[in-house]
Amino acid sequence: MSGLDLTRARPGDYGTRARSEALGFLSPPLGAVLDVGCAEGANADLLRAAGACRVTGIELDEQFAEVARGLLDEVVTGSVEDELPWAAGSFDTILCYDVLEHLRDPWSVLARLRELLRPGGRVHVALPNARHTAVWAPLVFRGRFAYAPAGVLDVTHLRFFARRDAEELVRGAGFEVTAVEHQRPDTAPGRLALRLGPRLWPELRAIHWYVEGRRD
Repeated sequence: MSGLDLTRARPGDYGTRARSEALGFLSPPLGAVLDVGCAEGANADLLRAAGACRVTGIELDEQFAEVARGLLDEVVTGSVEDELPWAAGSFDTILCYDVLEHLRDPWSVLARLRELLRPGGRVHVALPNARHTAVWAPLVFRGRFAYAPAGVLDVTHLRFFARRDAEELVRGAGFEVTAVEHQRPDTAPGRLALRLGPRLWPELRAIHWYVEGRRD
């Protein structure tokens, strides 16, 4: 299947998924939130329930953005890599869930987003785990990358991050790394494997790393 075919084969709910697991690692107060890559705005209700006083989004897909305008306080259509319309210190919390790995220069983007935060504000990043067995097992045993319509080897990913890379990305943008979490297994065998190998399982089987960084 070609890269174009893989992109067209994306799951039908690609723009409607709320990130409940990621948001579960954020403690209040959230204040004014910028959801980067907000898709159709599925996080809006969860963010408000967690105490967000205002929810703003930026979304590249025009159709997704139009839907999100019915749920968020403000939605800008465009790329986070372009010039952004908000003044310095506009937000208390910035979310970058499954966004940075799609960018040419996520390091510079995250550093620019830092300027949009008030002192003490935080960024929360979700990045696919490039150390996952889905990445290296096909390469070792089949001699190929197993690109897919979505997931760890999404065909549109440009950058790849293991846990240490994710931490360095956030730290290098000028943040203090205050929390590092990982996806939890959703099957009984997975939960058993996590108990038996609490350090190894997330390194090789967690789909996402969640890194929180705080601006001084």
